[in-house]
Amino acid sequence: MTVQVSVITTSSLGDRSYLATDGRVAVVVDPQRDIDRVLYLAGAAGVRITHVVETHLHNDYVSGGLDLARLTGARYLVAADDEVGFDRVPVRDGDVIEVSEALRLRAVATPGHTFHHLSYVLDEATGADWTPAGVFTGGSLLFGTTGRTDLLGAEHAHELAQRQHTSAKRLADLLPDGAQVWPTHGFGSFCSASQADAPDSTIGREKQVNPVFRLATTDFVTETLAGLDAYPAYYAHMGLANTAGPAPVDLTPVTRADATQLRERIAAGEWVVDLRHRKAYAVSHLAGTVSLGLDGPMSTWLGWLIDWGTPVTLLAETPEQVADAQRELVRIGIDRPAAQATGTPRQWVDNPSELRELLVADFPALAAAQAGNPPAGLPAPQVVLDVRLGNEWRDGHVDGAVHVPLPELPRRTADIPPGTVWVHCGSGYRAAVAASLLANAGRDVVLINDLFDHAEQAGVRLNRSA
Repeated sequence: MTVQVSVITTSSLGDRSYLATDGRVAVVVDPQRDIDRVLYLAGAAGVRITHVVETHLHNDYVSGGLDLARLTGARYLVAADDEVGFDRVPVRDGDVIEVSEALRLRAVATPGHTFHHLSYVLDEATGADWTPAGVFTGGSLLFGTTGRTDLLGAEHAHELAQRQHTSAKRLADLLPDGAQVWPTHGFGSFCSASQADAPDSTIGREKQVNPVFRLATTDFVTETLAGLDAYPAYYAHMGLANTAGPAPVDLTPVTRADATQLRERIAAGEWVVDLRHRKAYAVSHLAGTVSLGLDGPMSTWLGWLIDWGTPVTLLAETPEQVADAQRELVRIGIDRPAAQATGTPRQWVDNPSELRELLVADFPALAAAQAGNPPAGLPAPQVVLDVRLGNEWRDGHVDGAVHVPLPELPRRTADIPPGTVWVHCGSGYRAAVAASLLANAGRDVVLINDLFDHAEQAGVRLNRSA
């Protein structure tokens, strides 16, 4: 294949961007906001970016497309029917974009994820003709699934699901089975109806395994809408930012905070976020902080949980970890943390009495405690709290557990019965967030840092009646 397509993965948000090149010029599709990654890739390949393409106005991240186009002089392609506050090249269904003698794009209207969603067929020159190498599908046709259809409001979800079904069929009719499928969503993003079932795919494979091709329209709509769960609250701000035209990012170091300033920020109700692994947080942390380790989807959960606009201070072991967190946060529009501090918890306080520890257990310990034999040093659970999302809870949960999804916890701590709380999720990451929030609210809490898949085998009784 003359055309080469490179994948730029943003695993923390579950998305992919792409750089397609003929060896001289390049097209960038759905770039994230930290465009230095794209510029580095283009520079390493020795190619010039001439076109930047958006499949749709994104709901799960702030786009870097406008800034990338400004810096490179590239043409910025956005659906003509999307009303935006910046200059762009308006694109409509059927438009052909001649990128070079060897590479072109064809715009295909594929509404469903959004009303004006476009997919872009990538054609490469073969002699005197053109051959489709693949299609950039954005939030339309994904690997084994499709983009969710409720992000523009529940009132549109049914109609958009119908359109999503039609759009997928259109791509299948338009392209050969061997054409590659290059989606933006599906790798952990909440923009996806469910998660990708493979690392790559073709039109032919999707026709065999994807429910959008196996189900009639009515059945597809019913199944898709029934499977949708909650999505991050910060999505409400992403579309607005992308419509207005995002500003360039500033990833320079932020102000350092000393122990007094950290204490003042916590007292003022600001979020002071501990980026260390939850095991390190459990051993020792500054009282009043929230555990959101860089080893997980930190920005997703922070953006979901905070009141938008609340100042955020970052705590980490190294300046490099703070810089990584800044990069994660600008992708969802949290542009400048209020402050930062690095080192160890002892360096973040004036008095060791300001430090706290968090009790940690696993599911075998929970089984023993429920049988009346809690491990030494651990209080018996009066409440088992499950902070997973609704679909996870319905698939099976600890018998007798209380369910408060993590996104609802900040406003529902009063709903949790009194007594010592043992909190779990699917892996321990979200449970650590919840445990820190509960401890900050004055609750006695034990973090179950274990995979939920281990619970039944450990002897914990589950309820699967739902």
